[in-house]
Amino acid sequence: SPMSLSYLAEGLPLDPLPPPVTERSPDVPHAPRRPISLSASDTKIALTNALRYFPTKLHATLLPEFKQELEDYGHIYMYRFRPTEEISAKPLSEYPAKLLQCRVIQLMIQNNLDPRVAQFPHELITYGGNGAVYSNWAQYLLSMKYLSEMTENQTLVMYSGHPLGLFPSTPSSPRVVVTNGMVIPNYSSKDDLERMYAQGVTIYGQMTAGSYCYIGPQGIVHGTVLTVLNAGRKYLGSADLTNKVFVTSGLGGMSGAQGKAGVITGAIAVVAEVDERAIKKRFEQGWVQEVISDLDELVARITKAKTESKAVSIAFSGNVVDLWERLADEAEKGNCLVELGSDQTSCHNPFNGGYYPAGLTFEESAKMMTEDPALFKTHVQDSLRRHVAALNRLSKKGMQFWDYGNSFLLEASRAKADVQNADGSFIYPSYVQDIMGDIFSLGFGPFRWVCTSGKPEDLSLTDKVAATVVRELSQEAPENTKQQYQDNLLWIEKAEENKLVVGSQARILYSDAVGRQRIAHAFNNLFRDGKISAPVVISRDHHDVSGTDSPWRETSNIQDGSQFTADMAVQNFAGLSARGATWIALHNGGGTGWGEAINGGFGLVLDGTEDADARVTSILTWDVLNGVARRAWSGNDNAQWTIEGAMERLGGALSVTLASPVDPALFQ
Repeated sequence: SPMSLSYLAEGLPLDPLPPPVTERSPDVPHAPRRPISLSASDTKIALTNALRYFPTKLHATLLPEFKQELEDYGHIYMYRFRPTEEISAKPLSEYPAKLLQCRVIQLMIQNNLDPRVAQFPHELITYGGNGAVYSNWAQYLLSMKYLSEMTENQTLVMYSGHPLGLFPSTPSSPRVVVTNGMVIPNYSSKDDLERMYAQGVTIYGQMTAGSYCYIGPQGIVHGTVLTVLNAGRKYLGSADLTNKVFVTSGLGGMSGAQGKAGVITGAIAVVAEVDERAIKKRFEQGWVQEVISDLDELVARITKAKTESKAVSIAFSGNVVDLWERLADEAEKGNCLVELGSDQTSCHNPFNGGYYPAGLTFEESAKMMTEDPALFKTHVQDSLRRHVAALNRLSKKGMQFWDYGNSFLLEASRAKADVQNADGSFIYPSYVQDIMGDIFSLGFGPFRWVCTSGKPEDLSLTDKVAATVVRELSQEAPENTKQQYQDNLLWIEKAEENKLVVGSQARILYSDAVGRQRIAHAFNNLFRDGKISAPVVISRDHHDVSGTDSPWRETSNIQDGSQFTADMAVQNFAGLSARGATWIALHNGGGTGWGEAINGGFGLVLDGTEDADARVTSILTWDVLNGVARRAWSGNDNAQWTIEGAMERLGGALSVTLASPVDPALFQ
């Protein structure tokens, strides 16, 4: 009932206090202890920072348990204040906020913390091992209270999980402005992150964790489908992956998509995972179809599958290094079982649960990473060297491997694995650099929407509407983009039968500026015409055309030296604010790790008004063409073609600086 969420408007429960929590619930996975040893002065800062959320008279009561949490877990989560009510995306009408837009944001935040969606929900971690929505439960409760109270002349300011407060603004302003991990550049090491996170003054928001836009593993299924299809075209000469084997690792928050994506492409997908709970979760959700723990049995199953012409997803319950070594042994006997390979371990966070080394059990690793982090790091780096050695053996037999933008190659190089050419470049490509970069340069990227009614029938109708738009565009499209539209039409037509929803009624679809606008306008009309019962909210992954500057992933195919700059992502954030997005976010980090990227995102509520239509046009033009213009200036031919077409389409409204070609012969 609507009353069940009324507590969201009440803020911190102080009289009486909720009962203390003496041990963590066994019902959900929990974040590993943070590898932090604070000095006495830093410990005092961390405790003071936690206590200041509460009246002074309660400090003596709360201090011992906050001190214990810091000692036991390396962080103060304030478990006592975690609501006992179920947290999940409810129908929009049940939220207590005065403003429609704020009810949408409350829904999106709750979806990010739904135990079915979030990796470590009680630690407020959505995905990636450390991708946080908040630092502690007091921040969650206070921000929900502010959202409940907000008027259209106010904006909520969020500093790395901390709700600074409501500030006067205007109806056309964003309702929430989020920054996560914005630190002075000289203080952006991983040790700085651990210290500041323990002190409660910053969080690692990953991408869509800290921007309230995560939609479960579906978010990466589509990108993985496109990546694997295009890898087939590029490396194997065909997108027909029948009887072809794709081997990778990880069944966690983002990586959990890989088995499902493999099946959608028609391949045999084998995904290694060391955490039995993650395997169980994905198997019960239908995201992997079979589970095998014995390598002999797995080799026999792959061999059989390659004769059956039928897609299948298999979870290998074990360490991916053991799997790669066995596959390399088989290949060297003349039985190469794998054509395509990648990795989605959380290598941006390798020494605190992102990468579990071969030779240790899951439990042994969890213990060692907290009790002897230096020894654990040695095991991880030994394992990375073995990992790469096995890949190198297989690549000599024809297997094609790519880095999935998870810092695997970066961390392997730091471990002194044999993964670099003489000039320091990596021997394997990044998937953006080699496979997906041209998609971004054409303006295509991961557009998303959520039906805030919570009704599957509303999502089904939006799927049909989006499919109609994409079908029309595919018929109009020039050769450069026709394949993109056709791939995405296939995706959206089969999205419902592929059962991709986990949590909110959400969908993802790669599209360009024209497609995103047409689809968003159509969704706005659906609510205006009463064909759906609540508004649609649109957003995107930060991993997009303009959303992220990251030299090892999103901007890895930019070679003019600017891949190490962050003007694009910061300008994008500012431009989204100026154009009236409902909420905006800017983060340090992302999939490649803290200090390795700057990225941002947004949400826009389509409330059926003409004002929403105007915002759609302005926001979605900027949000795509900013990045296309930057990519064109760097010398990318596809981006040059795309931005010239956009200037022609938009007349004098768009006028960008174009690069003149420079003849390389000048320098010979």
